[in-house]
Amino acid sequence: MTDQRTIAYIDCFSGISGDMFLGALLDAGLPEAELRSQLSLLGLDGYTLTVGKKSCGAIAATTLSVESSENHPHRTLADIRQLIAASRLAEPVKATALAIFSLLAEAEGKVHGKPADTVHFHEVGGIDAIIDIVGAAIGLACLKITHLHCAPLPMPRGWVQCAHGRLPLPAPAVCELLQGMPAYGVELNQELVTPTGAAIVKALAADFGPMPAMTITGVGYGAGSQELANGQPNILRLILGTARIAVEAQEVEVIETHLDDWSPETFPYLSERLFFLGALDVALIPIQMKKGRPGFLLRVICDRAASLAIKECILSETTAIGLRFRTEQRWTLPREIGTVPTRWGEVKVKKVTTPTGEVFTPEYEDCRRVAIAQGVSIKAVYAEVARAECTDFTKDT
Repeated sequence: MTDQRTIAYIDCFSGISGDMFLGALLDAGLPEAELRSQLSLLGLDGYTLTVGKKSCGAIAATTLSVESSENHPHRTLADIRQLIAASRLAEPVKATALAIFSLLAEAEGKVHGKPADTVHFHEVGGIDAIIDIVGAAIGLACLKITHLHCAPLPMPRGWVQCAHGRLPLPAPAVCELLQGMPAYGVELNQELVTPTGAAIVKALAADFGPMPAMTITGVGYGAGSQELANGQPNILRLILGTARIAVEAQEVEVIETHLDDWSPETFPYLSERLFFLGALDVALIPIQMKKGRPGFLLRVICDRAASLAIKECILSETTAIGLRFRTEQRWTLPREIGTVPTRWGEVKVKKVTTPTGEVFTPEYEDCRRVAIAQGVSIKAVYAEVARAECTDFTKDT
């Protein structure tokens, strides 16, 4: 079965900050009036939000700036939680914003050797950072973006001046936040990924790598506040699209091994065990091995979550002393399990939706049962199922 959802790809070739991300959301279609209306529900006063445009090289991007009369008050995570909880924002927006702030507090706490709840936010506790983070949560909800994917993040060198003094780049909090996420070094002595930007990615990105398959529906560019020394545009690109997502796994692991001293008579038992452990498909292919010896290629396709148990089973139940495995993408057609009426009663089938229409695929075991019980050929049962109409199909509940 498949579902359709709105996804977005963060193309952060020049890094990411809170204002760049929110600017990209605005550029991609977030109505400015809606953003301002939602931000008013925070109950924050004393700031001015300015949205504009600027040319970054040959690309027009949206700029965002927040001016405030306060001088970066040292809010704690508890202060932020209280502010957001007391607001009239929707609960999903509150949850997203709090998740980002919680990650920031954990990272800052680890850097400074303090519990997250006792950390005093400096720059990220100011109104501008609050607007960026809450605005990001508002934008994702407004644009109905359910999944974020992100490119690997660029890591510069050099130093940055902040409330904690002079810090090496990437900033220590950024390094904490980006653990477990792909990054690469660049020859620039300027900050590219801010703690706020890193926290947004950490909290919201589902995965990292190249842009996923999608039908592109919009593109937004958010401008950074500095000019980059190498001349490249300091912008964040956000690509919006729709994707048909299968409920079943579309990223699978393929496990293979060559067997040249194993009796295939145990293959039915092995196959049964592998399917019980979560295999999606199992194949045994005759091959000619070295020195002219006949052998077999055993190939198993599975969800990555089941791969360890399946590997252990292969190594236990065969003569294999090593395995090869790789991750692959697959594309499966939508399908449902149900029954269709025949002259011999209900027969289980799989209804597959192809690009040219719906097709019924008989379930072998059920056809075998009917053939034996009715004393007819299994070929006749298959033919009877093939004559069934789409309207006769009853989906299993």
